[in-house]
Amino acid sequence: MWGVGLTMMDVLNKHFQTVLGISKSRSALIQLSTFGAYTVVALPVGNFLRKYGYKKAILLGLLLYAAGSFLFIPAANSASFAYFLIALFVLASGMASLETVAHPLIASLGHQNTSDQRINLAQSFNGLGGVIGPIIGSYFLLNIETRQAGNLETVQNLYITIGALMTIMAAVFAFTPLSRQAMHLHTKEEVFSSGDKKEASNKLWHQKHFVFAVVAQFFNVAAQAGTWAYFINYGHEVMHFTAEKAGYFFSLSIFLLVIGRFFGTYLMRYIAPFKLLAVFSLCNIAMCILVSQGAGWLSYGALLMINFFFSIMYPTIFSLGLKDLGKRTHQASSYIVMGFLGGAIFPPLMGIIADKDLAASYYLPIVCYIVIFLFGFRYPLLNKNLRAKNYRPFILQPRKSTGA
Repeated sequence: MWGVGLTMMDVLNKHFQTVLGISKSRSALIQLSTFGAYTVVALPVGNFLRKYGYKKAILLGLLLYAAGSFLFIPAANSASFAYFLIALFVLASGMASLETVAHPLIASLGHQNTSDQRINLAQSFNGLGGVIGPIIGSYFLLNIETRQAGNLETVQNLYITIGALMTIMAAVFAFTPLSRQAMHLHTKEEVFSSGDKKEASNKLWHQKHFVFAVVAQFFNVAAQAGTWAYFINYGHEVMHFTAEKAGYFFSLSIFLLVIGRFFGTYLMRYIAPFKLLAVFSLCNIAMCILVSQGAGWLSYGALLMINFFFSIMYPTIFSLGLKDLGKRTHQASSYIVMGFLGGAIFPPLMGIIADKDLAASYYLPIVCYIVIFLFGFRYPLLNKNLRAKNYRPFILQPRKSTGA
């Protein structure tokens, strides 16, 4: 569901440009509002998680998601872009809550050595939601019959439906029994005194692999948000598709992301995750160079393939950043989610260039993929536990099942 919400945002980007008559750079405030929520909410949710446990934290995320969806009603009635941004902020606060809680929960449900595979597998279903989101948005919002000035009723009805669905999901989840790990977060070794919290925080920022993961996630989400924000615009303006058709191609690109995640999860049984991350980053640098040329189908094919190579980046950076942190894992998860600030800052910067030359704006994500490459390439040097274990950087031996 947060995959649906995230990619629907990019459809809204194009829809509001048409219906509300705003520029590309101003429509990027949608990304600023959405990803800004991740930055603001991550730490409070992390504290909520430690105090009340996984189940209540997930319920909080679902209910915030529903509340943000229902706020589309007054926003549409007033035809106010500012009100829509407020609604998206609340909705994204729900997604941020789910994001903060889900990754440490998934990481805890098995052996640490296989956490990369587990998180990538779970994120594959996030990608599946990402495929569905643009299809729904393109059909209901970008269809030529609905692209009329002031027509926001369809947006309103769509988000009322989403809000109702999220409310039902929260109700079902409230009565669903979870595993012991989910119900009882606070084991004796995880309970901090006030002095322990300060000491743990200090030690956390001494973990180089965690600190670099926060930086890498900032640039990773920046690249994702910028690429997705103007994907439909690229199809419409560079390839001369209808906005609806470009939206369907966006859905296809997310489908390639899903394939990439399943494929990447399989490869991680044999190839070290950080090395795969480095290779995929280099591939996306090449894709961005092709996209920026505006060379017809060659460039558009590269734009589609960006999501294939992007597929493993978010969950892999997350899992690599959480490794070997012990009782500091939940706190670290909040900080890594704060890396979503990159998604708030980057699209407006790309929008300034895109207003003049849309294809050329895709040079900017190259900077992001260089940072991600460096994180993957240098990871064995950053994580002292890997150095101590003489970790083989290129190839992993197939593991026996750990029950994960």
